[in-house]
Amino acid sequence: MSVVALKRAAKESVSGLPRAFWWLWTSTLVNRLGAFVATYTALYLTLERGYSASYAGLVAALHGLGGVVSSLGAGVMADRLGRRPTLLIAQTSTAGSVALLGFMEHPVAIAAVAGLVGMTSNASRPAVQAMMADIVRPEDRVRAFSLNYWAINLGFAISSACAGLVAEYSYLAGFLGEAVLTLVCAVVVFAKLPESRPSRVTTGGTAEPEIGLGTVLRDGRYMGVVGLSFLLALIFMQSSVALPVAMGMDGWSPSDYGLVIALNGVLIVALQIPVTRLIEHRDPQRLLVVSALLAGYGFGLTAFAGSLGVYALTVVVWTLAEIVNSPTQMGLVVRLSPVHGRGRYQGVHTLSWSAAALLAPLMAGYVIDHFGAAWLWASCALIGTVAALGYWLLMRGLPAGPAEPGQHGPAGVPAQRTEPAPAPAPAPAELVPAGPVPAGSPTADPHGGGTSTAGSGTGADPEA
Repeated sequence: MSVVALKRAAKESVSGLPRAFWWLWTSTLVNRLGAFVATYTALYLTLERGYSASYAGLVAALHGLGGVVSSLGAGVMADRLGRRPTLLIAQTSTAGSVALLGFMEHPVAIAAVAGLVGMTSNASRPAVQAMMADIVRPEDRVRAFSLNYWAINLGFAISSACAGLVAEYSYLAGFLGEAVLTLVCAVVVFAKLPESRPSRVTTGGTAEPEIGLGTVLRDGRYMGVVGLSFLLALIFMQSSVALPVAMGMDGWSPSDYGLVIALNGVLIVALQIPVTRLIEHRDPQRLLVVSALLAGYGFGLTAFAGSLGVYALTVVVWTLAEIVNSPTQMGLVVRLSPVHGRGRYQGVHTLSWSAAALLAPLMAGYVIDHFGAAWLWASCALIGTVAALGYWLLMRGLPAGPAEPGQHGPAGVPAQRTEPAPAPAPAPAELVPAGPVPAGSPTADPHGGGTSTAGSGTGADPEA
């Protein structure tokens, strides 16, 4: 490909997105640049503080539990208070709790504050994703979520390298540095991003029905998506949970694991945008089925790894699954979410990843200790197959063209217009879709979200 073609492709990848999206994208990048706690907490507790590996695992579990607790509450806040106040509260609270964690010395205090950090840091995700869905046009959401996911991984890759240098100097400096960067994100959101929550209106004299958590939980198709997201999250989490343990048991050093896992970040940074250009307008059902199979069998191949080259090959396979799945899954989430319930719907989706972060270490430890690592990798292949079958069944009959606001979405909740309806014409006029628009998404809303209508990623904590 020529330089001119590369420039044209890059321009097409970033053009047409609103300014508010780029401020949100910038806050995501800055936030991930300061991801010190997620990267080095275990080393901080075992090397700096002298605690056992079991205690470090307990703290990690409490961090994940905090995320589980906050997922639903943050989603409700995003719908009731608005995206902007929720982000401001979550990010300032995260900055304070991360700084506080750096000064804690008693093991009980460290564990308690770690749970608080998990709760506050996870609280911003439903609001970010709902805001991104609000401000980006439906036809651009896959691209927007892909760019946001790219920023997450780019920021995390840079922070991982820099955090290692900071840790050699001072772990406390790392905690305080993350707190400062998170506070910067809060200021950016408050100063540059307008509130994007769609206004509630009364149409035809009938008030819109309230959307509560019960509405989300009764939405069978959406909860199926959440369940499948949980299965894939269980698989992807093994990259940081079981893979280093299994490689260590086979005699590989931590630096060997670091070399192999670094390939994941490099591939995402290099391929996320061009791959998204290839899949942007393809059938999401096929993309999700293929990504689930690649994830399951990518990790399944680890059972046959006997060299670093084979380990690297397995990483390539499941990283491709992550690149395809992330924007596609998030697009589906937005497509199935009513406009005025996006915060709650995103909160429940975030819960799937938080629960996986809590359960994946338990699953990996139990299976490896009682049956061996080969059985864990075989289980990943089986889970991936089940998830692929689930996507194929779940998306049968899903309309190829998403419903326009004003029509009933999959949850059975009308997605209302965000602006006043025009004056009535002599004959009743129907709301006609201007083009393919995800269910429950505004047609002319200048604000967009952190989830794509075609997919989502690791959670991509995968971060996702």
